[in-house]
Amino acid sequence: MNITLTGASGFIGRRLMKLLSTSGHNLHVLSRHAGTNLPPNVKLSVWDALGGKPPAGGVKGADVVIHLAGEPIAQRWTDESKRRIRASRIEGTRSLVEAMSQDDGRPRALVCSSAIGYYGSRGDEVLTESSTPGSGYLPELCEAWEREAAAAEQYGVRVVRVRTGVVLARHGGALSKMLPPFRMGIGGRLASGKQWMSWIHLDDLCEMFRFAAEQPIRGAINGVAPAPVPNAEFTRVLASALHRPAIFPVPAFGLKIMFGEMSEVLLASQRVMPKGAEQAGFRFRHPQLAPALADLLK
Repeated sequence: MNITLTGASGFIGRRLMKLLSTSGHNLHVLSRHAGTNLPPNVKLSVWDALGGKPPAGGVKGADVVIHLAGEPIAQRWTDESKRRIRASRIEGTRSLVEAMSQDDGRPRALVCSSAIGYYGSRGDEVLTESSTPGSGYLPELCEAWEREAAAAEQYGVRVVRVRTGVVLARHGGALSKMLPPFRMGIGGRLASGKQWMSWIHLDDLCEMFRFAAEQPIRGAINGVAPAPVPNAEFTRVLASALHRPAIFPVPAFGLKIMFGEMSEVLLASQRVMPKGAEQAGFRFRHPQLAPALADLLK
């Protein structure tokens, strides 16, 4: 297939670009970084999600568009950073869909990234793709983001929204920020540790994006492993994998001092299950936390 990929300079995009380019697909990358290190035979066009319409030919001729581009959420939230986060997702997705609406060479499918932040913090409630959205900045952002992607359906485009959880990777993402204190033996749970963490191995997430591109599925799917764990359990398993103690909990007020409003994401309890992906036939290579961490830390 001919696939257009946005956001290829991020740690998910880099891995997905490599997977797609070695899977027999023709890949056209839209990135705001002109110097993105590309595999052989991958075409690059420069596009900033905040900079208006994609370049001419950016989506023309693509069978599938995979849209990952957006301002990072994992940063201290200020009025300005929240504006950039929202604009990059809402306006960027809207511009992409407008480019896809052209009759000449219209893509057949759009696979758009979203986040489990859609659900908000829900305690011990088991959440699936049919669960209602939460309230607050991040749920409302995700709902609006998905609404922009779903607008492509009016043009006969198959739309999949991948609601991603905590992505575990060797380089980049949440795990890379956790490893230094844990390796020094000063890691610990966040606040009470009772909040649920819905995680996924980077390789499984990238395979899920490829699955969504190749298979005739539509709608929302949760990009999480089928075994969410409380934060205290995640902490114990990570510390065990590193052969270190984990006896220094981080209090909630400490997180709020360090991260401000964004600390709500770290303290949210989201027990999310990948019901949609599994029912569609997707199979995880790393469904359990301990083996997933062992693979990443080997």
